[in-house]
Amino acid sequence: MLAPLLDIDRLYLEPAVEAHPRGREILARFPDAERIPVESHWRIPALRDGDPGDYLAAKRQSLVLGVKKGLEFRPNGRSADFIAPSTSNGCAMACAYCYVARRKGHANPVSVFVNIEAISAAIIRHATRQGCKTVPDQVDPVAWVYDLGENGDLSVDAAISDNVRDLVALFRGLPQAKGSFATKAVNPALLGYDPQGRTRIRMSLMPPELARLLDVRTAPVAERIAAIPELHRAGYEVHVNFSPVVLREGWEGEWGALFEMLDDSLPDPVKQQLAAEIIMLTHNETLHQVNLAWHPKAEALLWRPDLQEQKVSEGGGVNLRYRTPWKRRWLDRFIALLAARMPYCRVRYAF
Repeated sequence: MLAPLLDIDRLYLEPAVEAHPRGREILARFPDAERIPVESHWRIPALRDGDPGDYLAAKRQSLVLGVKKGLEFRPNGRSADFIAPSTSNGCAMACAYCYVARRKGHANPVSVFVNIEAISAAIIRHATRQGCKTVPDQVDPVAWVYDLGENGDLSVDAAISDNVRDLVALFRGLPQAKGSFATKAVNPALLGYDPQGRTRIRMSLMPPELARLLDVRTAPVAERIAAIPELHRAGYEVHVNFSPVVLREGWEGEWGALFEMLDDSLPDPVKQQLAAEIIMLTHNETLHQVNLAWHPKAEALLWRPDLQEQKVSEGGGVNLRYRTPWKRRWLDRFIALLAARMPYCRVRYAF
């Protein structure tokens, strides 16, 4: 798992990292890497101001270690009921539409937070205060669901530290709550974590040809689909995440082919519990400029001012999305196509 994505030769670490057991464990895994002290995992000029042409090199060779300062929980209502404090930020993969790259500037390699005990304790306190969920919703009928990987991919993080193993174990002991994360990677180590149905994995999928262009350094779509039954047998609840839906000539045919591939591959027990999220593409001027330096071919699909309009996000950022009247029509067509090919797949939300 480490070999194709990570060849760490440089560790950026905050001063307090070595005071934490998890920090010392990770440092021991990379004994030959250069150690570079930094004041903050956010403010690393060598990463933020690097040569845009070296975008992928930073992801492969650099690892940032820090301490998670804020332990706040944010209501969500889409993928989860709450966004939990993250145990990581950034990613070794390089999806051309990634919103984390919009926020962090040039390079966003994996940053791992080593104060896992504090993060876990905060989740336990928050879930305990919620009590039992009494009103079913589209997130889950009975459990409070916590998104654990908003800013990264936990399947990759699990190859760096035991943070993900610890989180899966934590939710085994929280009968009123579930953990949840989306992934585009396949890490067989997750099969041994014994989630007992208390962790939901949302496998992110798009048509294979599109993924080869946009999902840079991720697992091939066929491998992701093949992993779904294995994850389910290992005790995970597994949903799918059709994201982002990128519109181009012939999009209905290629998405229909993906749905057929899924239908042919998934056993009945997976189909019976399957649900989907559908997320139409949003883009951003800052990310557009970054992509032009290292992956301009992607921008031919992602940057479509003829189809897009500006929208201010909940976080205050100005993004581009498909124009409102057209987006609704295209989204309805997408949902109808999914219903025709995979009628058992419940759509939890779509936007």
